[in-house]
Amino acid sequence: MTIGEGPYCHPHVDPLAALRVPGDPPWDVYLTGTVFLDIIFTGLDSAPVRGTESWARGMGSSPGGVANMATALARLGLKTSLAAAFGDDHYGEYCWDELARGEGIDLSASRRVPGWHSPVTVSMAYEGERTMVSHGHEPPPEQPAPACPPRARAAVASLTPGPRAPWIAEAAGRDTRIFADVGWDETGVWDLAGLADLEHCEAFLPNAQEAMRYTGTDCPRAAAHALTEYVPLAVVTLGSEGAYAVDRRTGETASVPAIAVEALDPTGAGDVFVAGFVTGTLAEWPLADRLAFAGLTAALSVQEFGGSLSAPGWAEVAAWWRRVQSYEDQEPAALSRYAFLENLVPETSVEPWPRRRAVPTIGFRRPA
Repeated sequence: MTIGEGPYCHPHVDPLAALRVPGDPPWDVYLTGTVFLDIIFTGLDSAPVRGTESWARGMGSSPGGVANMATALARLGLKTSLAAAFGDDHYGEYCWDELARGEGIDLSASRRVPGWHSPVTVSMAYEGERTMVSHGHEPPPEQPAPACPPRARAAVASLTPGPRAPWIAEAAGRDTRIFADVGWDETGVWDLAGLADLEHCEAFLPNAQEAMRYTGTDCPRAAAHALTEYVPLAVVTLGSEGAYAVDRRTGETASVPAIAVEALDPTGAGDVFVAGFVTGTLAEWPLADRLAFAGLTAALSVQEFGGSLSAPGWAEVAAWWRRVQSYEDQEPAALSRYAFLENLVPETSVEPWPRRRAVPTIGFRRPA
C-alpha cells in the first residue's frame, strides 16, 4: 500500500508521540456537527449582480461544515473521531469516502440516513470576503452525537445560545478537554450565560467581534481578559492582526501577528486555526508557539480552494519553514518566532505531496 492510500491512513508525523502511553484514550479529538458538501467559486471580480450571469475563474468542491475541522485535525496527525449524519445520496457518499478513506477520520460514531439529502453550501469569494448560500433539511430526530461519546483527549464544541448539548458534560466528566468556538448570535442578545456549556470548556476561541459583543468591551484584548472569568483560556482571533490569548491559570498572555499571504479562499480558515491550536495544546507547547502555529496553518489554508481539503499537513508546514529560511532579506526576529518548528517538521516529506485538494467535480472515482 502506498503512503496516503487505503482506509485510516493517518499522517506519519505524530505531534503527540512523546506523550503517548499505554491506556491512552483511543482518540485524540472527538467532534460532532453537520457535514455539508461545499461548492466554492473563486476569482469573482465583484459580488453577483441581480439579473446578470457571473463567471468564476475558479471552482472547487469538498466536504464542509464540521468536516473542515475534522480534516484539519487529522492532517496534523491527531487521531480524530467524528459523529455526523450523512445522506445516502452521491454527495453523502462522496463526503463519507473523502473523510474515512481519504483522511483516516473515524466515522464509527456517524450514521447514514436513508432518503435524506446532504446539506449543501455554495460559497463565493471576492474582494477578500465571501458570501454563502446553504440548503438542507433537518435529519431525523436521532442525535448524530452518541449519548456516551468515545473516550478522547479533547473535543471541539461549537457553542450556540440555548439548551445544553448533553455530550459536552458527558465528555468533560470523563476528563476530555473541551475546546469551544462560537458562531454569530442571530438573536442579538450576546449573553454569555446563554452559552451554558461554556462552564465545561478549557478554552474558548471567538473572533474579535464575537468576543467584544459577548463581554461588552470595545477592545479585543480587554475582551480576552474578561472572558477568563468564564473559561480558563481565552483566545481571540484578530484577523489581519493575528491573535491574542490569555491563560488565567498561569497568568500568561501571548500575542502573535498574522502571516501575510495572498488569500484565494478564506473558507474554513477559522476551523484550521482551532485545529492548529488544539494540536499545540495537546502537545504541551508554550502558549505563544500554539498561537503562532495556529495562525500559520490558517494562513496556509487560505491559499487553496475550499475548507476541509485546503487544510495543510506537516509536509506543507515543512515546505513553508524551509522556504522562509531561504529568504535573504528575512527579518531575524520574525524568523525566530517560528524556530520551534525546527525540531517538529520532517527533513523530507513523509506524507503524500501535494495533499488532495478541492476539485470542480464532487470527486473522481479512486483506482481499483
